[in-house]
Amino acid sequence: MEQNLSWNYEKQYERMSHSIGISMWHFEWCTKYHYRMFIKEHMKNLVTACIRRTASIHGIKIIELSVEPEHVHCSIGLKLSMSPSTALQILKGLSAKLFFTFCEKARLRYPRGHLWSRGKFAASTGFTQIEVINEYVRNQYQHHKTARIIND
Repeated sequence: MEQNLSWNYEKQYERMSHSIGISMWHFEWCTKYHYRMFIKEHMKNLVTACIRRTASIHGIKIIELSVEPEHVHCSIGLKLSMSPSTALQILKGLSAKLFFTFCEKARLRYPRGHLWSRGKFAASTGFTQIEVINEYVRNQYQHHKTARIIND
């Protein structure tokens, strides 16, 4: 199940040798052509794991993550040295590569290996807004009234 990390991440700054601070962001991106790739539970779990693995490899802290059938919402914490556009590039690129590695059948729909569309949304958040953003990310299923997730 989704792990809520906001309780221990709240109001804690990253401390490095010459800087103190944190960069928190709300990201959203969609599948290419808005295909509903993640209706099945195992596909949703696979792409969630791929995104989390990508984030852990590159030092991106995922505070909340919600995978919907055709898009992803997440609130994340970045190192001050990483720009949000770089973080999105890393999350989208490596998660797609991992997804196609573990689900080769998806290449039938995306023969060129482009799982995610070029578009994206990014908004900076702070400690005062993070709970509102996390609640929004947690409730995406109700917000969009999407089709049921199909269990296999």
